[in-house]
Amino acid sequence: MHPMERLRMVARAGEEGPGLVAQEAAAALAACAGDPPSLVIACRRLVDHQPTSGPVWWLAARVLAAPDPTAEAWRSAAELEDDPTPAACAYHLAEEALVTVVGWPEQVAAALRRRGDCRVLAVDAPVGGGPAGRRRRAGNDVVVVADSGLGSAAAAADLVLLEARVLGPGGFVATAGSLAAAAVGQASGVPVWVVAGAGRVLPGALWDALVARLAQDPEPWDSGYDVVPLRLADRVVGPAGPGPAEDAPARADCPPVPELTRSWAAPGSRGRGPLADRG
Repeated sequence: MHPMERLRMVARAGEEGPGLVAQEAAAALAACAGDPPSLVIACRRLVDHQPTSGPVWWLAARVLAAPDPTAEAWRSAAELEDDPTPAACAYHLAEEALVTVVGWPEQVAAALRRRGDCRVLAVDAPVGGGPAGRRRRAGNDVVVVADSGLGSAAAAADLVLLEARVLGPGGFVATAGSLAAAAVGQASGVPVWVVAGAGRVLPGALWDALVARLAQDPEPWDSGYDVVPLRLADRVVGPAGPGPAEDAPARADCPPVPELTRSWAAPGSRGRGPLADRG
């Protein structure tokens, strides 16, 4: 497959997890790294089509800032593939805990599969959450809860376990329903943990650019995602395990490259870049 075709396919990825999408993007970016102008446009278009994917922003920033973009693309892909965050999360979950999750996001799902002994209330999240049938094969005692039962599920749990698609100073982006789950957890005295693995923590400038893009949505309640204040989380789980939520933004390990912070075409526009639609 031609690199540009692969980039278009990655840009339009639907319900795949952010980590998997970024790994596919890394292979395509490595193939076009020899043409710097095209590389910049490709990175901007990827972010344009995947604005809530922290690993895509992270990958693009690292590749654009690297003296050897090809090597950095492969290095970043390997870091995402080898991310120990799900294993660290599984290790720190309490034995046979009743855990409420929203949807079935990739790192939370991997942690629960590794743990195997948790009782799970999986709040249905048709956008970005994956089909309910996948939850029944998780190896845990899983009950799929309708979204109307989100509040009760969060209040009844031993732990509310959410997944950040991306996290930055002051907040994180997660599957729709996560804001309500976190708020109910806090109000009910239920600990709220957020899983944010490799590539999901951005520096302030990139986080601000991402949030500004999401703020352009005139109907955020239909976006499928919530921007959740970080103050609603007690702990953030990363590659080294759980830590205080307020310390998580310091884990950002990609540069705030200006190529990704400047404004560009609105989502759905037909620009003249390598990922633009043809015909």
